[in-house]
Amino acid sequence: MAAAKIAPSMLSSDFANLASEADRMLKCGADWLHMDIMDGHFVPNLTIGAPVIQSLRKHTKAYLDCHLMVTNPLDYVEPLGKAGASGFTFHVEISKDNWQELVQQIKSKGMRPGVALKPGTPIEEVYPLLEGENPVELVLVMTVEPGFGGQKFMPEMMDKVRVLRKKYPSLDIEVDGGLGPSTITVAASAGANCIVAGSSVFGASEPAQVISLMRKSVEEVQQIN
Repeated sequence: MAAAKIAPSMLSSDFANLASEADRMLKCGADWLHMDIMDGHFVPNLTIGAPVIQSLRKHTKAYLDCHLMVTNPLDYVEPLGKAGASGFTFHVEISKDNWQELVQQIKSKGMRPGVALKPGTPIEEVYPLLEGENPVELVLVMTVEPGFGGQKFMPEMMDKVRVLRKKYPSLDIEVDGGLGPSTITVAASAGANCIVAGSSVFGASEPAQVISLMRKSVEEVQQIN
């Protein structure tokens, strides 16, 4: 069974105080810290890169779950590996031809490979990456269009999660976009176990309660099943 992992999205944190924000989230019970790396090309927004990951790594031992919304993820493998990234999740839409090389490189740099898909991408497109001889270890189902925080959760994406969970019972299935107390039950029931949450955690007066509630939702579903 894939353990519940709650990953506050650091895109919603105070970037001027990234180290203390990371520490605060871990004290509130976060399992991972989700880092959104955008190149201003694959998505319109421009966020952070390897130098910020490197700086943050000096202040935390946390699992840094990096989601790369970039046109050429291969260029980022070495710098992120050196910087101390833990997970490296690339988008299937731009990796159809070179994902095998990408996965191999990610693993060789000591990171955990994952694949993400946009709302408009059929779930079938990630199957080859889970069934090859060198598979990815996580699938990130985007529940909003990638690029910006604070968007509304798309419940129709849960069909993808359900299909994945049925096919791969022990896979880490991550959801990202619009997750919070009002949407966690739907996501957990569909089979998601890694929950990325930005505004709902950082905007809460008691982030620890939100993190705890989301973890309980995932665990309760797993107990029933």
